[in-house]
Amino acid sequence: MGRGRGNNRGGAPGGPGGPGQGGRGGGPGGPGGRGRDNRGGGGRGGGRGQRDSEFQDRVVEIRRVAKVVKGGRRFNFSALVVVGDGKGRVGAGLGKANTVPSAIQKGQDRAKRNMFQVPMRNTTIPHEVVGKFESSDVLLKPASEGTGVIAGGGVRAVLELAGIKDVLTKALGSTTSVNLVQATVEGLGRLRTKADIEQARGVKITL
Repeated sequence: MGRGRGNNRGGAPGGPGGPGQGGRGGGPGGPGGRGRDNRGGGGRGGGRGQRDSEFQDRVVEIRRVAKVVKGGRRFNFSALVVVGDGKGRVGAGLGKANTVPSAIQKGQDRAKRNMFQVPMRNTTIPHEVVGKFESSDVLLKPASEGTGVIAGGGVRAVLELAGIKDVLTKALGSTTSVNLVQATVEGLGRLRTKADIEQARGVKITL
């Protein structure tokens, strides 16, 4: 049994059990290193999970868009993805492709490129802020420890993946997922710590 497996990894026909090992390794007689089980994780997504272990991602919304062309209708997909490390870094991205997995992957890549550091005070945000995007407004207010994330949908995804554990929110205007996520990101980007304000004003602030 062991000899058959060894031969099959090298690409030559093995003994008993060879075809089964060859099938998992990328095809009978093919290079075993190209098999799905050898992608650094022993299964689908294993390698990607190891490479991106420091980040968490959440798919907020997937939409199918139909475009009428000469030959009929062509379907594309868009995926709104939020990525964060749970330690103050977060980003959002919208990916578009003709398949759902490709759209999600593009959304993840764009979200990672858009990541930024969110100022925090313990488990909440340092001050109240309103994020705006197109016709959507999102109000973010600091909360005492133990309050939790009082938000829903995409707003909750952004805050949780940023590592914020206690915050109060209220959505105003348009409630489309893309607008709310972008408004939340814009609001978090406007947060400033006490040190940031002191440096900008050149004065010492006493609370």
